[in-house]
Amino acid sequence: MANYTAKDITVLEGLEPVRKRPGMYIGGVGSAGLHHLVWEILDNAVDEAMNGYASNIVVTLHEDGSSITVTDDGRGIPVDKHPSTKKSALEVIFTVLHAGGKFEQGNYKTAGGLHGVGASVVNALSAELRATVKRDGAQWEMSFKRGQPAAPLKKVGAARGSGTTVYFHPDPTIFPKVEFDAALIRERLEVVSYIHKGVKVTFENEVDGKRDVFQHVEGLTDFLRKIIADRAAKPVHDAPFVLAH
Repeated sequence: MANYTAKDITVLEGLEPVRKRPGMYIGGVGSAGLHHLVWEILDNAVDEAMNGYASNIVVTLHEDGSSITVTDDGRGIPVDKHPSTKKSALEVIFTVLHAGGKFEQGNYKTAGGLHGVGASVVNALSAELRATVKRDGAQWEMSFKRGQPAAPLKKVGAARGSGTTVYFHPDPTIFPKVEFDAALIRERLEVVSYIHKGVKVTFENEVDGKRDVFQHVEGLTDFLRKIIADRAAKPVHDAPFVLAH
């Protein structure tokens, strides 16, 4: 019988568990898992919009077809030092599992995605990730490689407004095929615009030079009208339903 002792127990630290077992966090490393990275960063932007802090979201599929940038005009990820880690809140969010602003009541009334896990998982599974934040009159930037800081957080100049921009390139040593499906992303963004009425959602597809802007003042009512029009059908009622506030 093989000797089985404490030294045989492996302890994975930081973001190592994500890179060792990505399927536990994103379901797999196929197309669905690859696109799950986009949905996680997108969900963070949507959360800002859902809670009244952002009104514009832009998703860019870059010319290489294998890298994405998500930008919102929300409050911007905090960049001040976290009291317990002594690192910037931005670094903590992207390098520590279960770190985020969605655990405490008051920060977000509603939230989607993998609470406190999404941003760090995307970072862990990206060959390169760069986060840019505008807030309090300044612009900040921090770069990462495979989940580890590649350069410290730095102030890169003055800025007007606020918001967060996240660029990432999934790691080809994790994903057998790093190629995003533009049609799938476009469809997801259109649905987001219907669910979150009034939010302007833009898809910049640099692969084929196309740009789509989705914004629906009446939200789900507009979605029903679209379905009826697509099917060339006649509605049973003039007003599909009324949303009570």
